[in-house]
Amino acid sequence: MTANTETRTARPLEFRTGADPVAADTGLLLLRLFFGGLLFVHGTQKLFGWFNGYGLTATADGFGQMGYNPGKFFAVLAGLCEAVGGGLLFLGLLTPLAAAIVLGTMINAMNVTWSGGLAGYESALLFAVVAVALGFTGPGRFSLDHGRAWQRKGIVWGTGAFVLGVVAAVVTLLTK
Repeated sequence: MTANTETRTARPLEFRTGADPVAADTGLLLLRLFFGGLLFVHGTQKLFGWFNGYGLTATADGFGQMGYNPGKFFAVLAGLCEAVGGGLLFLGLLTPLAAAIVLGTMINAMNVTWSGGLAGYESALLFAVVAVALGFTGPGRFSLDHGRAWQRKGIVWGTGAFVLGVVAAVVTLLTK
């Protein structure tokens, strides 16, 4: 076999493109830890007042003033979605579901902050885009999903997460 024939042997895509799979998985880990952890913090600020948050009573009053009535119900819903969705992303667990939870929550956050222009809704947009991207790529090998029977990623699961998140957001916006 010549050297030219050896290079034509089929290899996994990551080797043909020159991508470093460990570096890609490390990048996914960093995205998940940062965005998932930060979103978890936001949720616990709403629910429990942790990390210098307002707590449930003040958050509920704020939600009522934003037109989400009853305020306490929607404050709990938002706090739980942020804490659970962020926690799942952080862990790399049930990633497409976590992406849908985060997307639905962030669409509502963008709705509330839309009048402030990009500066008002950019952080919600950023969380939404990262969550959807992770829904498509999966959490990477450094996650609780990796190698498990329930691990899901790819175009079908990413699209499903996107659709579920949008539907949940629309239902929330219509019932508020």
